Amino acid sequence: MSTPLSLPALHASHAGIWLVGPDGAHEAGRGAAIRAVSDTPHILLNAPLAGQRLGYAEVSGLDLLELFAFVHPARFVVPTVPGLAAFVGLEAPADEASAAALLPEIAGRLLATLEEESWAEREGAWSVNGSLHRLGWTWAPLVGKRLRRPERGERMLFSRLEAWEEAAERPPARIVRLGDGEAEARLAQLTGAGSETREGQRAFAAAAAHAFAPRDRRDAPNLLLAEAGTGIGKTLGYLAPASLWAEKAAGTVWVSTYTKALQRQLDAEGRRIVPDEAERKKRIVVRKGRENYLCLLNLEDALQGSFSGRAAVLAQLVGRWAAYSKDGDMVGGDLPGWLPSLFRRAGATALTDRRGECVYAGCPHYRKCFIEKAERASRGADLVIANHALVMISAARGRLGGGLERIVFDEGHHLFDAADSTFAVALTGAETIELRRWIVGPERSTRGRRRGLAARLMDVCSYDEEGALALDAAVQAAGLLPGDGWLGRVVEGLPLGPLEALFAAVRGTVLARARAEDAGYGLETELAEPDAPLVEAAAAALVALESLQRPMTALRLRLEAVLEDAPDWLDAAARARVEGAIAGLNWRGQAVGAWAQLLARIGGSADPDFVDWMNVDRVEGRELDIGLQRRWLDPTRPLAKAVIEPAHGVLVTSATLRGGEEHWEVADARTGAAHLPAAPAHFHAASPFDYAAAAEVLVVTDVKQGDLAALANAYARLITAAGGGTLGLFTAIARLKAVQARIADRLAREQLPLLAQHVDPIDTGTLVDMFRADPRASLLGTDALRDGVDVPGESLRLVVMERVPWPRPTVLHAARRLAGGGSAYDDRVVKARLAQAFGRLVRRQGDRGTFVMLSAACPSRLLTAFPPGVRVSRVTLEQAVERVASAGGPESGSIPADGIDQFGADPLQRAD
Repeated sequence: MSTPLSLPALHASHAGIWLVGPDGAHEAGRGAAIRAVSDTPHILLNAPLAGQRLGYAEVSGLDLLELFAFVHPARFVVPTVPGLAAFVGLEAPADEASAAALLPEIAGRLLATLEEESWAEREGAWSVNGSLHRLGWTWAPLVGKRLRRPERGERMLFSRLEAWEEAAERPPARIVRLGDGEAEARLAQLTGAGSETREGQRAFAAAAAHAFAPRDRRDAPNLLLAEAGTGIGKTLGYLAPASLWAEKAAGTVWVSTYTKALQRQLDAEGRRIVPDEAERKKRIVVRKGRENYLCLLNLEDALQGSFSGRAAVLAQLVGRWAAYSKDGDMVGGDLPGWLPSLFRRAGATALTDRRGECVYAGCPHYRKCFIEKAERASRGADLVIANHALVMISAARGRLGGGLERIVFDEGHHLFDAADSTFAVALTGAETIELRRWIVGPERSTRGRRRGLAARLMDVCSYDEEGALALDAAVQAAGLLPGDGWLGRVVEGLPLGPLEALFAAVRGTVLARARAEDAGYGLETELAEPDAPLVEAAAAALVALESLQRPMTALRLRLEAVLEDAPDWLDAAARARVEGAIAGLNWRGQAVGAWAQLLARIGGSADPDFVDWMNVDRVEGRELDIGLQRRWLDPTRPLAKAVIEPAHGVLVTSATLRGGEEHWEVADARTGAAHLPAAPAHFHAASPFDYAAAAEVLVVTDVKQGDLAALANAYARLITAAGGGTLGLFTAIARLKAVQARIADRLAREQLPLLAQHVDPIDTGTLVDMFRADPRASLLGTDALRDGVDVPGESLRLVVMERVPWPRPTVLHAARRLAGGGSAYDDRVVKARLAQAFGRLVRRQGDRGTFVMLSAACPSRLLTAFPPGVRVSRVTLEQAVERVASAGGPESGSIPADGIDQFGADPLQRAD
């Protein structure tokens, strides 16, 4: 039985500030609260957020979330008082004062867990707490009093991690064809006996089998474009034939998503396909880019002293998590998304491999590396759950080979955008200095293990004279790239070297030609009619890049020759390091080649396949980067060539694949199908939901555009009328912040919590979790929330868009608009965005909601984006408020004790 911790506590929200002492909770002013926490450590929840509410950024104390991360590493909890209360078995607070009073009780229960025999995460706790005590972690003395000293010394973290094992390469998949009715039979098996039969889902499963048939000719995959409306159950619809084909053919299906939320859902659906956990671990693997995973060598450096202060505390908690993590995924995996934000992200990114400096087998933790473990597991898996970026990059660089024979692209309406980013070229200061550091190493004395290419290949090149000469030449040529302090020198007009001179010329041209009204933010101008200084600077920079490209190519070829005719001294560790260097030299060499092509066109004719422009990145007037950008006019061309054509079968699916259009031409163009030699197959299944009965669309006619006070008032009144449960979508961060500042306190007085992306110091995924867990909460956000949020049920009853989501008038958009039909292109983009936003409202049977557009100027032609039968009305704000209020709010006015898991509702019961 636990007892509340007899320490003071502080709870801060938009509704007010409460201090908890021996006489209970009482409301306090900001000044009194700041004085109290400055004098004595207080129990609190999410110190950065509490500091923001107090207006005192340096607030610190006994953060319950840090304690939770220590006691239950790799476990999920909604980081709110109701969320923690539900986790430890306490009743939800009825109001803010009772929420404050719960903080000591929650602390007491978490600390009591340390003394329970059944505590599953005991191993390693004693050692980690000792290290945290030396670092001054405020919870360490209280934790130490309750921890039982181990009878024998605890194993080190790195000895506790499971090692991967080498395995033979998987043979090519067998040639099989799924028989008639087999996909539907597998679907029935996955959904279970007695489940509701969904004809749309059965039809989709049967159609999806087309992507798994043997292909008839080279470079002509079996391609199916499938629009499956919300509620069809498309996830199990394609997993049925995919899992069946993988078993029969002994092959691998790559399932690619755009959002981490869908990756988590797919991972959860794996329980249906392979119920046994150990077997499922082998057959279903989640893969992400290297930069998502914890690097054990970086962690070791951090634990041994390269981190200090709060960053060192974070490293200890991450080390604790690593011992219990499923896969070491720090971004969207089982590391709580809120944990790095508690430390203002100090050190979090340094714990991953974001710079391509992996030493592979030269690392002492190579056999336990999370990245290598995931990569090897995916070689023999039936299903590999990845994301669009990883699939495209790996295919373009030839890393996955035959492993990409069968691909399912879910959230297929994002393929165009994913390809646009993947096949882009950016010759910027940030990119070039990163290349210099990869080759040369850091210029200044810095902590950590960062080394240049020369240091990583020193032992190899010492045995190979030709390789050593090429490496020396590459290091010398890299000295022409920008170095530390490059941006300051460029701004001051004192560039060093040809690349810095290029960026100085680019900056001058952009400042001269960019629109003055954009002066506070990013500036850009098309790369056309360059003046003489820019042409001369580009020519000199081109010579410098070519002088770098030659030795990089020579070194890569020499290393490949060393591997082919391996000498006696080339052991397994050196071989792996050489292979890593070859891979890095290959794709970095491709980048240098693309930069050279971009520079070569300056002063000459433009390439009609590309859109080129110059830009100066700024945030609130502060310059961050300078460079030249190149995008494909149609990025689905390289997508089709590099990814789709080599595959045997590809399924592209989405609930909004056609973007609100009746025909398939747009979907063909946006997915790359139009560039293939054979026409794709098409499938469409309408959503089973009765949208006409479940939702309506209101276009408010009397909120003047540009009037922030009126906009804020509209949001406040609509959220109040709905009783919370509102997703507010903005097209500009500045307007979001302005509205949030005006309405947060007002809503708090009505016990309606308001969360805001770009305002609250919390990651977006956690904000969505908090929003989902509280039916009275509302969430304001931008594009990332338009179609990346799955919040079924009462928690989302109202979607409000502050204006029509027109595309931003950039150089790139102007070029694509011209090529895509002018205003018709804009309309297609907007209708797709409206359809995606509306799709947040009704996620499963029984959901109801209202979609409000605060824009009188919304053209009627765009309103066809909404499902047929949905009533669309132009109304005043007063009428809209009445309609929303009549739709009803949450069933209960209290803050719920939601025992929700990390997926919100049961992920196996969701509508897709």
